[in-house]
Amino acid sequence: MLFWIFIFWLLHIPKFVSAFTYNISRCYFIITEEFHHEGDVVVGAFFPLHTFYTEKKMPHSTVPYVYLDNQIQYNFKNYQYILALQFAIEEINGNPNLLPNISLGFDFNVRFTEKYTLDNAFIWLTALVQRKYLPNYNCKKRNFTAALTGTSWVTSAQIGTLLQLFKFPQITFGPYDPLLSDRDQYPSLYQMAPKDTYLSLAIVSLMVHFRWSWVGLILPDDHKGNKIVSDFREEMERKGICLAFVKMIPGTWTSHFAKFWEHMDETNVTIVYGDVDSLEGVMRNIEQRLLTRNVWIMNIEHHVIDRADYFMLDSFHGSLIFKHNYKQNFEFTKFIVNPNKYPEDIYLLKLWYLFFKCSFADINCQVLNNCQTNASLDIFPPHIFDVFMNAESTSIYNGVYAVAHSLHEMTCQQLQMQPYENGEGMVFFPWQLNTFLKDIELKDKWSLDWRQTIDTEYDILNLWNLPKGLGLKVKIGSFSANAPQGQKLSLSEHMIQWPETFSEIPQSVCSESCKPGFRKVNLEGKAICCYKCAPCGDNEISNETDVYQCVKCPESYCANKERKACFQKCVTFLAYDDPLGMALASIALCLSALTFFVIDIFGKHRDTPIVKANNRTLSYILLITLTFCFLCSLNFIGQPNTATCILQQTTFAVTFTVALATVLAKAIPVVLAFKVSFPGKIVKWLMLSRGPNYIIPICTLIQLLLCGIWMRTSSPFIDLDAHTENGHIIILCNKGSAVAFNSVLGYLCFLALGSYTMAFLSRNLPDTFNESKFLSFSMLVFFCVWLTFLPVFHSTKGKIMVAMEVFSILAFTTALLAFIFGLKCYIILLRPEENSFSHIQKKTHSRRKNFPKI
Repeated sequence: MLFWIFIFWLLHIPKFVSAFTYNISRCYFIITEEFHHEGDVVVGAFFPLHTFYTEKKMPHSTVPYVYLDNQIQYNFKNYQYILALQFAIEEINGNPNLLPNISLGFDFNVRFTEKYTLDNAFIWLTALVQRKYLPNYNCKKRNFTAALTGTSWVTSAQIGTLLQLFKFPQITFGPYDPLLSDRDQYPSLYQMAPKDTYLSLAIVSLMVHFRWSWVGLILPDDHKGNKIVSDFREEMERKGICLAFVKMIPGTWTSHFAKFWEHMDETNVTIVYGDVDSLEGVMRNIEQRLLTRNVWIMNIEHHVIDRADYFMLDSFHGSLIFKHNYKQNFEFTKFIVNPNKYPEDIYLLKLWYLFFKCSFADINCQVLNNCQTNASLDIFPPHIFDVFMNAESTSIYNGVYAVAHSLHEMTCQQLQMQPYENGEGMVFFPWQLNTFLKDIELKDKWSLDWRQTIDTEYDILNLWNLPKGLGLKVKIGSFSANAPQGQKLSLSEHMIQWPETFSEIPQSVCSESCKPGFRKVNLEGKAICCYKCAPCGDNEISNETDVYQCVKCPESYCANKERKACFQKCVTFLAYDDPLGMALASIALCLSALTFFVIDIFGKHRDTPIVKANNRTLSYILLITLTFCFLCSLNFIGQPNTATCILQQTTFAVTFTVALATVLAKAIPVVLAFKVSFPGKIVKWLMLSRGPNYIIPICTLIQLLLCGIWMRTSSPFIDLDAHTENGHIIILCNKGSAVAFNSVLGYLCFLALGSYTMAFLSRNLPDTFNESKFLSFSMLVFFCVWLTFLPVFHSTKGKIMVAMEVFSILAFTTALLAFIFGLKCYIILLRPEENSFSHIQKKTHSRRKNFPKI
């Protein structure tokens, strides 16, 4: 790069933006722009070696196509067109196997406007048809064979309209245009340039690679522009890329078209599509506006021209250019020309005069004096003149060869039919060449085969133009439509120089990417690339950027807090090492030990009045049952299995049934003795036959029957709860039949209601150590506990539900133990004097005095 900066400073490039400068010799302007190379067969050439443009298009009042603010820019790089033409003709003329004994020449003329282009074509065609001299048009009699036109499709179409009247062969070297391929309208026109079939796919692939989803598009408002914008939209929709704006360049473009530049700052990447002629005004305007915050993606090689506005910065530095992949002709780089070798090349004279300090001879304006000894085209920097063929020059080269091969085929055919006599040269009409050109177009290696090869392949160039004027185009990648999926685009990112505004790969998005854990939500009325990011739902994840739908984790997995990944849930249950399980198990064991302690106290004091009162046997049964009630709660703690699930419900139901039946059996005898109005013999029989003692087995059998039906129809089973606790799968026992479970609970409630009723009726009856009041309180606690348990049981899930069930068992059992046996243990241990027959007799004697007589 330093070398080219040095060259740039060394060569102070003059500005040629007007038709007259006082420092330039008069010969420079009076030299005709027309020259030719003699040959037996001549190819006409219409090349745009100058760029004509106008800033405001101020029309002339009388002369059409002429503007008052005309400006002419010399495109030095386009001189390569002439060199490509001369190089191809010299190769053909020097090839003994191609057109032997026939020399090929060319006739060149350059004009600035559409009007002069048509005039020149008309004069050239008239000379061909009439084969005689016209006024002010001096030429020898030559066989005109074909016309080379370009680069603009407009110019080719206008000339083609004229040439097709005589079916005169026309070879175009500009970009491929579908309009010119219409055989009905242009039957003798042949395009050398390959189609842009895959250009939209190539550019969109680049957008996808750099994640550019919000881009602009500038293109001419013509049939090509309408076609390519449709192709771009189709490819972009397929890849999720949106157009921030589409700017159609009007035919009457002016730099003061302010509306055109609206919304240009919405994106950092803009695609510029078109040919050199249609984009000339826009490119100049972009350059003048110094739009350095844009990466320009172009399909043309923008000509870097020195200007006096800015020196260091350039709007197009860092641009990316897509061009067809051509096989370089290295022989062309050795094709060195100078004015002495081609004195008829007037344009070469001007080039030497401008850059190598030559001077025109005083007598003859076609002779140069005092030139530098080392003057040569190959010392120019690439932005002034490139020694490598560009796309148009390659098309010119191939077009000349296509004509030569067609002439060769036609010559061979003529010789077979009728050999030349008396040294007579080749005689033919130009329209006869069409038949051979069509065949060449279908099979010749220089035309269609070559086009088919490069039609699918593009080189990607990066414009290095800092400081301005450097003008290096560096190949940084390629695109091949025929390559396997995923290998079509090849880039060397480390070689890319971005516009000076960006220190890294530019971003061009309407909305920032949605990171993993979020999903895209489209905004109403906006393009699909404009969206907001919403977090994934419960137990949903997204592990990629810019997803529309989050993925739900499987049942055995759950999402992490960031919702980026699913991890397997931990299997959990109300375990003994769990703090809650450990606390409940400890309480159950302590209360069981306390119950054993009460049993031991009652066993040691079994002959005392307080133990013998209220049926000592039933007290023992109740204490043992309460012990089992405490211990059965341990079935609910620990990892469940099928056996524990069944034991949980059956032991709970049976032990509680025995406990409630025992309470009922304690309360009934008191009521029978004092409240029942049956005859005395019946009551006496019931008491003597120990009828109340049958309450326990009868009630237990009924509960066993209900449990048997439950186990038979729909027994409890192991269930998994994956939703209650995030990140955990809780193993618990499913009750199976809800009807059976509620029937068991209902039966327990029925026993409790009966026990409460009997205890309530006997609460004030005269009895020694009457425990009816305590039985009543214990049954009230039962109702309170289970009425509280049921709604909580149905409203909670997981381990909390199991813990509530254990707590309810412990609470009710503790209430029975405390209310029924608490006071008795207090009297036995702390008030032993009240646990004596003498104390009971005194208490009974005083109660009889106060008891009313009947």
